[in-house]
Amino acid sequence: MLGSTLSFGFMALAIRYATAYVPTQEVAFFRNAFGLVALLPMLMRPGRTPLKTQQLPRYFLRSAIGLASMLCAFWALGHLPMAQAISLSYSTPLFVTIAAVLWLGETVRMRRWAAVVIGFIGVLVIVRPGTGSFSAGSLVAVAAAVLSSIVAIQIKQLTRVDSADTVVFYTYVFWVPLSLIPALFVWVWPTGIAWLWLALTGVLGTLGQLLWTRALRLGEVSALTPISFMQLPLVSVMAWLLFGEVLDRWTVIGALIILGSNAYIAHREAVLARRAKSAAVSAAAKPGE
Repeated sequence: MLGSTLSFGFMALAIRYATAYVPTQEVAFFRNAFGLVALLPMLMRPGRTPLKTQQLPRYFLRSAIGLASMLCAFWALGHLPMAQAISLSYSTPLFVTIAAVLWLGETVRMRRWAAVVIGFIGVLVIVRPGTGSFSAGSLVAVAAAVLSSIVAIQIKQLTRVDSADTVVFYTYVFWVPLSLIPALFVWVWPTGIAWLWLALTGVLGTLGQLLWTRALRLGEVSALTPISFMQLPLVSVMAWLLFGEVLDRWTVIGALIILGSNAYIAHREAVLARRAKSAAVSAAAKPGE
């Protein structure tokens, strides 16, 4: 998880540098293209089970919504203070909780709802609507989090049938051509060091996804989630050193509220999952065994 966090953190820096050379839509295209190139050797190695699926229309929808989220997130990283953009991205689990209730019919009890409400207070502290410090651009970062939460629900549904590698592969297969379409309208040929930043967005993004998936397979979400929060101080320090961005106190306060809310939600989900597993084992056990 720490490796994943570092990968995503440095990817955010690469995106900031890349957007100085080419438009956001083009950064998204090259992130996906280079990401697919980095992914293919791992997915196409000899002896691997063929990556087949019967859910292509659902992959198309997942990829389209994911691309919209990506464009919003990349724009935020390129135009907002980086600490603010990263902090607002952490509101995704709050929206996932709501989407799970509306979309999957999951039951969320009072304590988790309270954590969600507290998390949204953190979002309001960062965005500060109605004040002189409010920026409409911050709503783009919030929109990225909303769309990302929908994608999270779709991935949960897709992985009930297909393997994690299959989900990642077909997502990239759709992402590359879909992201090329908006990029063509604003196309600027990259030159010089721009190619390095664009390649790094793809390689680091793919590496972060692979490490994140494997981390969740090996450990509990409640234990791993706090490690992922290290992305915020990493990016904040690098943005200060490289771009002279000063960390706003309201961003710090709001981020701490959001991160605390996320940590509690992850803890509660882990506790409930363990209880459900324990109950299932008890119900399956025969008397005297």
